[in-house]
Amino acid sequence: MSLRAPRLDEDLIARLRNDLTAADFTVTGVTDALGPMASGALLREQPLPARRVAAASKAPVATLIRLFTLGDPVDLAEVERALPTLRASGAVALGLVDEEGDGVVARVDVRPYAADDRHWWVASDLAEVATGSPVRADHVLGIGGASTTLAAWTIRRPAGRALDVGTGCGVQALHLGSHAESIVATDLSERALAFARFNAALNECTWDVRAGSMLEPVEGERFSLIVSNPPFVITPRSGEMPLFEYRDGGAAGDAIVADLVRSVGDHLEPGGVAQFLGNWEVPRGSTWTERVGSWLEGAGVDAWVVQREVQDPAEYAETWSRDGGHHPGTADFDAMYAAWLDDFASRDIQSIGFGVITLHRPSTDREPFLDLMDARGPVPPAMGDAVQVGLEARIWLTEHSDDDVLDRAWKATPDVTEERHTLPGAQDPSVIVARQGGGLGRVITLTTVTAAYLSVADGELTPRQAVGAIAGILGLDADETTRDVVEFVREAAKDGLLV
Repeated sequence: MSLRAPRLDEDLIARLRNDLTAADFTVTGVTDALGPMASGALLREQPLPARRVAAASKAPVATLIRLFTLGDPVDLAEVERALPTLRASGAVALGLVDEEGDGVVARVDVRPYAADDRHWWVASDLAEVATGSPVRADHVLGIGGASTTLAAWTIRRPAGRALDVGTGCGVQALHLGSHAESIVATDLSERALAFARFNAALNECTWDVRAGSMLEPVEGERFSLIVSNPPFVITPRSGEMPLFEYRDGGAAGDAIVADLVRSVGDHLEPGGVAQFLGNWEVPRGSTWTERVGSWLEGAGVDAWVVQREVQDPAEYAETWSRDGGHHPGTADFDAMYAAWLDDFASRDIQSIGFGVITLHRPSTDREPFLDLMDARGPVPPAMGDAVQVGLEARIWLTEHSDDDVLDRAWKATPDVTEERHTLPGAQDPSVIVARQGGGLGRVITLTTVTAAYLSVADGELTPRQAVGAIAGILGLDADETTRDVVEFVREAAKDGLLV
């Protein structure tokens, strides 16, 4: 089956939009039609339960699930009922389907998507679950785990000009529409750009869509927000390896992400923010903080990088050899697995990290901050607000002195709890911790001094007012108590335990 991209026709796209709306082809509508079991299985890329449920229903939403999500041939008469204004002929004209005898077969994937209290439809290439075969090199990915992760971590404050680098089918650009005044979307893949333009039209969005690699199409321009789900996968430069445009940037090692880190600051307005996903290699005898920290030397931006996952070379090879539809035990899978192991061995790579990178261009002439933290535990589905709080706190703490910290009335947030662990028979606790219920789920070990301060951090009492009383009650040196409290406040405030 040849790959194609949808065509732009405003009138036909409007008819499609009306038919999808009338059929309730939304996330809620699809979930209701399939039920929880089949919906859950489909999320795990197991189509059989969904296929059974949809085949037993004559509802238009079930027909659209069979056609566009599962990739099943559908009777022409059923398609006509599900798309009463577009009709099958209009879907053919848009490049979405082909008629084969008395049936209709989808050539692209169209599915509903919802987030941020908004809903959209996203067109992309048919997934492996629909085609039953590995994807092609120029496959245009739809809604995937990486794209939803980035969207969940993106700060959603109002933005002026926003840029989506490597837009693919336009998932991040759709999210940007909720809070950005104007959107530029770039991609090297012409097929991806065709899907992005189609999705913009289908969802009644206006984007400035440009062809080119990474930041080249916006040379000399600046933005208040830049997001990117770049081709961050570290893929061997071997002639035997299939290279997928949506994940492989064509550079050795982690150079794609490293170059983006070093160069994106030139495209940020003062106060502007860039957020993107990345992988990084950790050579034997080094650390991930040394690796990523070296990229930021002289970059002129504040940097907050959260490492979310670490894999050894074998785990990484297994993950990405399976990606695209290849299965363990096949010759192709084994060849790719071996190529990845050889590639990592050639650079003596011990592990590979994955995380979220947030960069900020300072509005004032000051030394940028660098915060590289490991946080691999579970986090809430939507992290954007927590990231905004954390970034703003880090900026404030960087630009203010310890005296400023002491004179600000801090308050523990409602999701912070204190835990005390006491050995059997002991009168005093051996361990006291403050635990954050939301955000990054930070856990900070407390001393007697910092536990005492946290207990009175009510938004009215300043640390300066509290330390005198704490030092007097505990019989401690006032200066030493002050230093302990300031250090704790800076650590707790940067991730929102204190505000």
